[in-house]
Amino acid sequence: MRLIYKFLQNSNIQFDTLFMATDIIIHDQKDNVGVVVIEKITPKQDCSCWIMENDSTIKIQSMDEIPLGHKIAMEDLNEGDTILKYGHDIGKVVKSIKKGEHVHVHNVKTKKW
Repeated sequence: MRLIYKFLQNSNIQFDTLFMATDIIIHDQKDNVGVVVIEKITPKQDCSCWIMENDSTIKIQSMDEIPLGHKIAMEDLNEGDTILKYGHDIGKVVKSIKKGEHVHVHNVKTKKW
């Protein structure tokens, strides 16, 4: 769960709290992968994604089971494409990945070796 605090000002200061389930966190709006932050995502699950950089949300449907801490493709990625996480290059695609699929060592490699 993520807490969003919203202050409204009328004659008094009012404090509202909104609870929102977050399944995936995307650090930077340029990122093409997100990180699963629940125990696991199941195939065909409708997931709520929070983009930290601008505090916005988007939705995605998963294609695979993806465990906690692993990445999900936020768009279709082709062999040779660069994976962006935290707004930075973290590797290259070595096998095409469809939007909603698991992104891990079977389809991404570091560019260092």
